[in-house]
Amino acid sequence: MSLICLHNATVYTGITVLPKSTVLISNGKIEDVLSNERFKKRPLPSDAQVFYLNGANVAAGFIDTHIHGINGYDTADADPESILEMSKALVEYGVTGFCPTLYPQPDENFLKAIHAVVSAMGKEEGAKILGMHLEGPFVSPEKPGVLAGKYMHAVDMDLMHTYLEAAQGNIAIMTVAPELKNMHELAIMAEKSGIVVSAGHSNATYENMLEGFQAGILHSTHFFNAMRRIHHRDPGVVGAIMIHSNVSCEVIADGYHVHKAVLELLLRVKPVHKIVLVTDALKPTGQKSGPLIANGEEVVLENGLFKRKSDGTIAGSALTMIKGVQNMSEMGISLHDAIRMASINPANVLNRQGKIGSLIPGKDADVVVFDEDFNVMMTFIKGVLKKFS
Repeated sequence: MSLICLHNATVYTGITVLPKSTVLISNGKIEDVLSNERFKKRPLPSDAQVFYLNGANVAAGFIDTHIHGINGYDTADADPESILEMSKALVEYGVTGFCPTLYPQPDENFLKAIHAVVSAMGKEEGAKILGMHLEGPFVSPEKPGVLAGKYMHAVDMDLMHTYLEAAQGNIAIMTVAPELKNMHELAIMAEKSGIVVSAGHSNATYENMLEGFQAGILHSTHFFNAMRRIHHRDPGVVGAIMIHSNVSCEVIADGYHVHKAVLELLLRVKPVHKIVLVTDALKPTGQKSGPLIANGEEVVLENGLFKRKSDGTIAGSALTMIKGVQNMSEMGISLHDAIRMASINPANVLNRQGKIGSLIPGKDADVVVFDEDFNVMMTFIKGVLKKFS
């Protein structure tokens, strides 16, 4: 594979920001990041590909650890082709890795969806599948959000074994309610299986959360949303996560799910490296035509949110990762930190930081290039430039 040179860019390595620099990609890996001046002195092979970027931004590809669907495709389709279409669509938004996210549904359908993700893995033409995210079913019907409470389960160890067997080691994250009976045992089993256990859709007390932390529940799902709020006599789920700095949290940065002022508060108490941008995007996100269907119901897109057509209830997010990075930047967060939240931070949560998430020599050349208006110009996965649909 010829040397690829992304020349004259502002490079966000995940460690620092390097203006007027060049990224070198060789054999699917980051070979080096060097100043333009050093690049000009370097002899290049005759077949080197040089992309002149005129100051555009170059960063590690985005990683979306919580996404249900995009462009009219959804994990609930329980079809490997839908997962693969999601993979192809995501590169347009700078995403190079993702965790297809399943929500509670009839047991038979849930297992079909798990099998569909497993069948799709290794066949991706776009963003890599980094394992699936099971958003339930062991969550609380007291905090359903838009999930169907009738498909939520009490903790069932036999059912968990069934999921583990079906997933063949490919469950990356599992959202659970820490307060459920027997959750301690399930969380320990999941952690031993290499699964990141995440608190979400939970009505846990502060004491429940401390017990969950002890069992290894050290991540949280769409923080602030669908979880017990702070009370001065019970800090609840939200308070526990904010108080304990070692607990990481997802944030849906669409400006609607979490108010800007609350995000500013979060950044005062939570280390930047513990905040993970996610989209929680639904099937009709980016869909160009046809009826918009989410969670089996028709929805309309209003002010960046999907709302049920029948009653106007918020049905979920229409966010993309590049838009989330832009929103965080426009809220006053440095672009460097916003990019970290979309790249190295989720890589850390998934324990993949040794291979992806930053532009360090030797890591996979998963790279996004975008301009000052946050238009994605190019996306590379393992050094291969991907076509946009």
